[in-house]
Amino acid sequence: MMGERAGTSPSGGSWALVTGSTSGIGRATAVGLAQDGYSVIVTGRDRDRAAETRRSVESAGGRAIDLIADLGDPASVRKLVEQVREAVDGPLDVLVHNAGGGGFAPTESTPEDMFDAAFNLHAKAPFILTGAFAPAMAERGRGAIINVGSLSTSMAAAGTAAFQASKAALSMMTKSWTAEYGPRGVRINSVDPGFILTPVNEGIRDMYGTYLASLPAGRGGDAEEIAHVIRFLVSPKASYVNGATLTVDGGKNAVVVM
Repeated sequence: MMGERAGTSPSGGSWALVTGSTSGIGRATAVGLAQDGYSVIVTGRDRDRAAETRRSVESAGGRAIDLIADLGDPASVRKLVEQVREAVDGPLDVLVHNAGGGGFAPTESTPEDMFDAAFNLHAKAPFILTGAFAPAMAERGRGAIINVGSLSTSMAAAGTAAFQASKAALSMMTKSWTAEYGPRGVRINSVDPGFILTPVNEGIRDMYGTYLASLPAGRGGDAEEIAHVIRFLVSPKASYVNGATLTVDGGKNAVVVM
């Protein structure tokens, strides 16, 4: 069947792992995938917020477990792999690399640990998790991996070189993993959000008022709007979408503000 070949129809206790799912886009995605029939692994650094997301999934009629991990620490990522393998009772068919963050500074004053943190979080953690779980997806002939990137992969801003380079690395992995796992039934795609009004960004909304008004959409996006796109890419409706990047930015990348 097409859904089975695409690897995105939940059945028999299929699981989805959403990194950075303790708030914002990750939480909205976790709840949405549960509504689509997946059991969800919630993970993030904050135990209380992870529990809140788990309860949100359960309130929506879904099933979830919460596992605490720091995706910026490779040792914690490897521990998460073992925890997932021990905790779930079915196949992991969906992997959403959503965890993100990091600081910004001019190149000459960027501390080495800030550079390393960006690449650990945005590149190394997805690399470890994909290496751990994609082979089993390929053996089953089904699976979906979504990389949550950034407009930083297509346009630059001063003082953000480490962050943008790490997100560009994740974008390139979308293409590499498509070549590697696509022929065996695993679909890998990217979603590049624009300015999304997550809890992290709410505090600086006023600073970007003029910028947001200049967008064709005239506003910032909501976490649920990104989650809807992720859910589409996971679903059988996107069965022929592989190696693609969907920009969800209210028109920013398409229009030059005059």
